This record gives sequence, structure tokens and C-alpha cells, in this order.
Amino acid sequence: MDEVPIRVLLAEDQGMMRGALALLLGMEEDIEVVAQVAAGDAIVPGVLDRRPDVALLDIELPGGSGLDAAEELREKAPWCRVLILTTFGRPGYLRRAMEAGAAGFLVKDGPVEELAAAIRRVLAGETVVDPALAAAALSAGPNPLTAREREVLTASVDGATVADIAGRLRLSESTVRNYLSSAIGKTGTRNRAEAVREARQQGWL
Repeated sequence: MDEVPIRVLLAEDQGMMRGALALLLGMEEDIEVVAQVAAGDAIVPGVLDRRPDVALLDIELPGGSGLDAAEELREKAPWCRVLILTTFGRPGYLRRAMEAGAAGFLVKDGPVEELAAAIRRVLAGETVVDPALAAAALSAGPNPLTAREREVLTASVDGATVADIAGRLRLSESTVRNYLSSAIGKTGTRNRAEAVREARQQGWL
């Protein structure tokens, strides 16, 4: 009797990369790509609809982050193992992925055989992490920013004024200034644009 293939959902916003991954994974005898989505907000509905065994998620997607989706899947689809596959091997991203309940974290420059092996391993209950990234994450230490500081920095990404941010987050302008000042201090930068850049570079946002 033939074995039932591992069902995989693939979330990747670049069409060519998504198609290539689906094609390559589909060539593995024991793996079947049952759904492909291009946006973060399509991940959870896709998983609930197609019920894959493993969700292979990029981090930076339109319509929501793969990390946010991973957190939601932990509650709504506990049977589905999450494997993060990203271009950005940032220690802060790895830490956030693990906190969100992801079972694995790989960077995209590895061979497809390695990815297929990782899919099998996470389904078997293992945790699979890119070794170089794991070492970097351990030496980088935890994210120094509080949830509010991250929220305020994220809200200021598009050049929003303090008044804009205060209105958006329902905070007073002085509170927003305090959070920004604290975030700038913790990131060791001179202004909020630099703080946003550094926090993104570290994978803290």
C-alpha cells in the first residue's frame, strides 16, 4: 500500500520562487504541495481549508507576517507544523519564530533536498534550525524592545508624525515620544529612522 504523502502549504509572495519550490518539492515522492498562497492573511484560511501537515512560510509577506500567522496557527491549527523559510537569516527573527511555535527555521539558499528533509523531520516531531543562525541567535541575546516600543517603531516606519502615531495607537503624544526615546536608546541609534532600521536589521520588528 502506498504511503500517504506529506501535505504542504507554501506561503511565498514571489511567484517565480513559489512556483519553483512547489515544482521541486512535488518531485519528492512523499511530499504533495496542496496549497500555495502569496499573502500573510491567506495562510490561516488556507491551512484551515486544505489541512496540510506542514506550513512552509516566508516571513515578509504582504497582508501580514509569516511569524504572526505561525502564532495564530498554534491556536487554530495545532496539528499543522510550521517551518519558516526566509531570505533574512536574522537572529531576532529566529527567536520570534520559536516563540510563535514554529518547528523549524531555514534560510532560502540551501538545497531543496535539505528542505524536503526538514519537512519530514518537523513532521516527525523534531525542531530544525539552520545551525549558523542558531549560533548567532544565542550570541545576540533577547530582543531588548518591549511590545509597546515595537508597536510605536512599527507605526513610525512610513514617516508618520508623533501625532499620527498617537492617533493610530490611541496614546498621548508624550507617551509616544517616551517610547520612541526609549527605543532609540536601546538600539544605540541617534533618531527614530535609524532605530527602525537597526531593529529591522536585528529582526526585532
